Amino acid sequence: MRASGRPKRTALAAAAVVALGAGLISAPPTQAATDPVNVVVDGDDIRADNVNGLTYKGLGILSCNSTSNLLMDYKAEHPERYWQLIRVMFGGRNPLINHVKVEMGSDTNTSTGADPATMRTRDELADAARSPGFQLAADAKTVNPDLKVSILRWEMPQWVQTEWNKGTGTDDMYRWYKETILDVYEKYGYMVDYVNPDKNETRSPDVSFIKWYKNAVVSDNDFSAPRYGIPASERVAVANAYHRIKIVASDENNTLNMGPAMLSDADLFGIVDATGYHYTTEDRHDGAADSDTNLPYTKLATGDNKYGQDKEVWYSEGTGSFGFTDYRVNNNEGPGGASTGIGGVQSALDIANRLVKSYANSKRTHYIFQPAIGSFYEGAQYSHKELVSARDPWSGYLHYDAAIYVMQHFTQFAKTGWENGTNTAGIWRTIPEASYSGVSGTENVDGSNGAPSYMTLADPEKKDFSTVVVNDSDQPRTYRITARNLRLGDDTTMEAWESRAADPGQRYDADFKRLAAEIRPDGDGDGTYTYTYTVKPRSITTLTTLDKSGDAATNQRLPKSGKRAVLDTDGHGKRRDTRDGYLYADDFGYAEEGKVRVGTSYQPYLASRGHQPRYMVDQTGAWEVGDGVLYQYMDPSMKDTAAWNKNTPNTTVGDFRWENYKASVDVSFPDAGGGLAALGVRQQKGMAISDAAYNLRIGADGAWTFYEYGTVLAKGTVAAADHYRLAVEAKGATVTASVDGKDVATYKDPTPQTAGRVKLGSDFHKTGFDNLKVEKVAGYAPYATAQLDNMDSSVAYQGAWSRKASLGDAMDWYRSTSTSTSVGASVTVPFRGTGVDVIGGNDGSAVLDVYVDDRLVGKNVKTAAVDKRLATYALRGLPDGRHQARFVLKSGKLVLDAFNVASGAVVDGAVDATPIRSALTDVGSPAQGDYTADSWALFARALAAARAAVDGQKGLDTVGAAQIADRLRAAYRQLEPKDQ
Repeated sequence: MRASGRPKRTALAAAAVVALGAGLISAPPTQAATDPVNVVVDGDDIRADNVNGLTYKGLGILSCNSTSNLLMDYKAEHPERYWQLIRVMFGGRNPLINHVKVEMGSDTNTSTGADPATMRTRDELADAARSPGFQLAADAKTVNPDLKVSILRWEMPQWVQTEWNKGTGTDDMYRWYKETILDVYEKYGYMVDYVNPDKNETRSPDVSFIKWYKNAVVSDNDFSAPRYGIPASERVAVANAYHRIKIVASDENNTLNMGPAMLSDADLFGIVDATGYHYTTEDRHDGAADSDTNLPYTKLATGDNKYGQDKEVWYSEGTGSFGFTDYRVNNNEGPGGASTGIGGVQSALDIANRLVKSYANSKRTHYIFQPAIGSFYEGAQYSHKELVSARDPWSGYLHYDAAIYVMQHFTQFAKTGWENGTNTAGIWRTIPEASYSGVSGTENVDGSNGAPSYMTLADPEKKDFSTVVVNDSDQPRTYRITARNLRLGDDTTMEAWESRAADPGQRYDADFKRLAAEIRPDGDGDGTYTYTYTVKPRSITTLTTLDKSGDAATNQRLPKSGKRAVLDTDGHGKRRDTRDGYLYADDFGYAEEGKVRVGTSYQPYLASRGHQPRYMVDQTGAWEVGDGVLYQYMDPSMKDTAAWNKNTPNTTVGDFRWENYKASVDVSFPDAGGGLAALGVRQQKGMAISDAAYNLRIGADGAWTFYEYGTVLAKGTVAAADHYRLAVEAKGATVTASVDGKDVATYKDPTPQTAGRVKLGSDFHKTGFDNLKVEKVAGYAPYATAQLDNMDSSVAYQGAWSRKASLGDAMDWYRSTSTSTSVGASVTVPFRGTGVDVIGGNDGSAVLDVYVDDRLVGKNVKTAAVDKRLATYALRGLPDGRHQARFVLKSGKLVLDAFNVASGAVVDGAVDATPIRSALTDVGSPAQGDYTADSWALFARALAAARAAVDGQKGLDTVGAAQIADRLRAAYRQLEPKDQ
């Protein structure tokens, strides 16, 4: 593991140290924070014969419930960015991710959305291409052939569910698993490595079925059925690989029953190869020390059990860091209102502490992110808890979070993965005696108490080791590491690799995973070496005897995010075009699409993605393209299956920044049993058709209903037909619904939702959708051109603000908010455009003074009571250009989530200036000398703005014109006569 002929180093830091005496000195919880943490890394503690429980498997990714949906669009639209992502996440000599876990879908919503069922009926041929997780694994295997793949279920298709509920569903369950596994092999060329036969997050492991399933796998010799598609020449190899499938059980959440069950049941112990559980770092502590319920997972991993064998123990589902680290470093949650940097609850350092504590307390050597890559639209449940954000496939935008650097502190300084059958792969072992965590919490882990937290990994040949130290407190912590009984060679220098937030004036990533020091040890001549290093506050440091200083991969920076451009295409939906009348269109034919690389081969566009439509994220239902039409296939025979979020079928498409547009689509009802079709606009959050702010629904009988969210606004009937064209146009506060080109309802919303995506929906009947169009509205800005988060470094705050990132709501952008109730507190937002919207869930109590470029333009402005992700105040109608808006709190409470920027550069068509002319007429020609200087200054600015707009203002839109008129009238009303 050590590079030969390493050049002499220039020491970055050398410490004079005092040698420790013999013996292991762990860090007890009562140790004073100022005392050095003594860690002994003893080569005699490296258990090279433990090939399952103490080998460090590293990190995994869970693909499930729509979290990977948009990745297939990244691959098709920006293949260079997609394959770069594959290399970053799965490639290299020290892969970040070693395992793809796929939760098989059932067309139902199991938290953030729905993954398609590979078999919707018992007799349907399995189609693994519908599920993006299997293809993600195939692509990952091109850069890491040793990548592991596992599957499990949460819910099940209705045909399995029906029999399972009767107690007779084992054969159907097995059929679903087997045919999916074989289709994965047939399409992608790999055999699944692990199967969890039990239900995800069960609290009562189904031991009898686990045993039944394992027996069925090893005794099954039927691989010749034509429906399997396995060539005769491959059947023996497939059978052998299939029989080697391992069992993982039982993915519990909130319970820890499988460990004791395995220890108390010899048959079960022999059957289960890996056990995993979710969202806690802890083991069980029930009963006497030698009982099966006392530290069962530790006993499984170490092999210190009645069977004398070690088993894999996984943290089989855990979170990524919440929000974007580059935003959350601007919080003030630390002592005295300081930032917690890259730390704090639910931060990158929190996740690092989860890895350390889950190993220290329950010997888990594998952590699986749910998800590692967030490739679904924001606003669904559990948004913003990933390592990579991939939500704009049309732009190729990818955000690689700093948490990746933090995770690389574990994976780039050890050889991680699974040991081979001859124990010669050299996978590094964890050392229980040199690992400890005293931080608080069992899921959301808080290291602010300053307690030691460290984990040691070592080469099984004792040539090198790495100790990962996490300090998520606001005080430095000194570590003294004593190494003995190791074969470190002639060069015993230790490198200290550090990640922390940037110092003032530095670029954001200046201190991420950098070589901070080279430490010469103090040795006593008998092969014992002592290293001392002080770990900085709110940081993670890997102390390693490996020579990584010149390693290109270790020093590699993560890719830049790129521009997050708004979805604005031509009338075919493929090519970006900001000058035509379309925002997006889809005829579901995809004639413009070429072949797509899948693994090492190329496939036609639709076949490569299991006929899933472009850019759509399913929330419920079986959405699939056939014969150039998008169909929702889930019918009454398929609907009565379990779901986390029960809703009628619906799917989402588009950009959260879309504002003023007309969406239209052809709908049809091929199911003779009936049907219902829905079209919604301005969807920001939620997972039902009623979460589109304005939605129109029509039945096969011609009965239509127009809704604001789930509230009926209007209803009526048109002549029954087998198809209709639905349209919903939203421009400013006015929303109009139409059927077959005729307006059926118009609504003016007093507190409108101003932006969001398009939704399609149905009931549980086969329903067709075709010729989707999203068109701009003349005279209106079609979308916000940018969004600034409340935590963005360009946003400046003055006065008392609570800027929170920990334990934030998924419906807040990046789970952060800034809140003030302090009179005079202000926020300044720089932007380029014609206006800015203030986004955040507010109660309407806040009253503001609004300044643009240091000039008062709005006095005592009221805010609106709105839900999260909506605009509590909108400032529009400014001259197109660079501005600074400053919002000063006069009274009440103001919650800031984000700021959406409007631009006149994207406005097409004539703008009616009548409201401005009317306002000019209404205010007349008051005499300046009659009013106070301050009130006249505000009025004069509003008057000048109105006159300039009437004369022709570049970039003015209809909403801006109305606001200019409103500001003029408001300034006129606020004129204060001079004292007489």
